Amino acid sequence: MHRFASVLLVDHRGWLLLQERDEHPVIDPERWGLVGGHVEDGEEYEAAAYRELAEETGVRLPPGALRLWREVEVFHDAYGTLDATQVWVAAVDLTDADIVVGEGRQIVFVEPEVARQLERTAAATTIVPDFLDSEDYRRLTDEHA
Repeated sequence: MHRFASVLLVDHRGWLLLQERDEHPVIDPERWGLVGGHVEDGEEYEAAAYRELAEETGVRLPPGALRLWREVEVFHDAYGTLDATQVWVAAVDLTDADIVVGEGRQIVFVEPEVARQLERTAAATTIVPDFLDSEDYRRLTDEHA
């Protein structure tokens, strides 16, 4: 089993920060997914979420800015394993111009209805619609109202 930490940021419009993966990843190439990645040996999920966010986007949030939304199990065909994934969330005052793409084709804020229609990774296929339908998403969007 592998461990993953993923991050969903919500901007002032209620749009989600998503990554369009390129052809290189072992897991779900050329699909849309969440920012994040493997939790290293001896590393905590939360620390991995902040690290992955900074590595992949250049965004460095202060400690306590991310909140654990949910832990899910995701089957990854590439590994043949059911893997634990923690999803960390935050409302942010960022735009696409604040994002430095450190991995993938692009990392941009995506309108919710568009996000539901994208060809998504195995994890994002479940996580994105569940999050958009959640009270937690509504609460984060209310923080900007």
